Amino acid sequence: MMTIGIDIGGSTTKIVGIQNKKIIKPLTVEANDPVASASGAMGKFLNVNKLQFSDIQQVRVTGVGATFLGDQLLGMPIEKVDEFKALGFGGLFLSGLKNAIIVSVGTGTAYVKAHGKCIKHLGGTGVGGGTIAGLSKIMAGLSNFENIVETASKGKLSNIDLSVGDITHSDIESLPSTLTASNFGKLNDDLTKNDITRGILNMVFQVVGMMAIFAARTEKDKDIVLTGKMVNIPQAQRTFKELAKLYKVEFHVPEHAAYCTAIGAAIAENGQC
Repeated sequence: MMTIGIDIGGSTTKIVGIQNKKIIKPLTVEANDPVASASGAMGKFLNVNKLQFSDIQQVRVTGVGATFLGDQLLGMPIEKVDEFKALGFGGLFLSGLKNAIIVSVGTGTAYVKAHGKCIKHLGGTGVGGGTIAGLSKIMAGLSNFENIVETASKGKLSNIDLSVGDITHSDIESLPSTLTASNFGKLNDDLTKNDITRGILNMVFQVVGMMAIFAARTEKDKDIVLTGKMVNIPQAQRTFKELAKLYKVEFHVPEHAAYCTAIGAAIAENGQC
């Protein structure tokens, strides 16, 4: 028998099956209505995997859209799981770690401390994918996320960000000369859309990464698990790699990172801190 985990977001719904601690074909469905999205995701999942309702033992839902559901989905009883709890359990499951800071990079960014069955919400920031989308629209006239990432891949940070090397010829403790001293602190009239979008991505992922590092230091951790579909963007991975080397932490980007919360909803357990 299989447990279904569903993460209902604002515009997308993610669904995954868990059977014998193995992940069964995660899927994403886009819809603005949370009930229609969850129903569509369930129907698609059953169809793709050639399953019947009788194959499903339990359906567990989480995410902002879960509040719009009643106590059933397509006639099946559902259990609602706290989103931060799902994030913590999912992050540990995917990474194989027992203790870590788990970061969910979505429209904004959330941070939890996960230790066994103890999941603690640490806080969050409004900086995330929504920031990238909004600033790219205003500053570069781009709204399609794939176009933003592609445009940014041709940009140069040296044309937009002020670096440590730009403001001093002397070493500042252990800070490399290429480290950002001021995001968008080097603007000039020759900037291109490539440079602007590259700067936006760099700023967002630096903020996300540094917040995670501060959380890890506070909780005396060195392992940080990154989740959400944006963490696989090449620019994000470069930024996190640079921060990991500088601040002696380890960023983990597990397989199925985009489905972390849906997976966590399916496997979450009760526990006390």
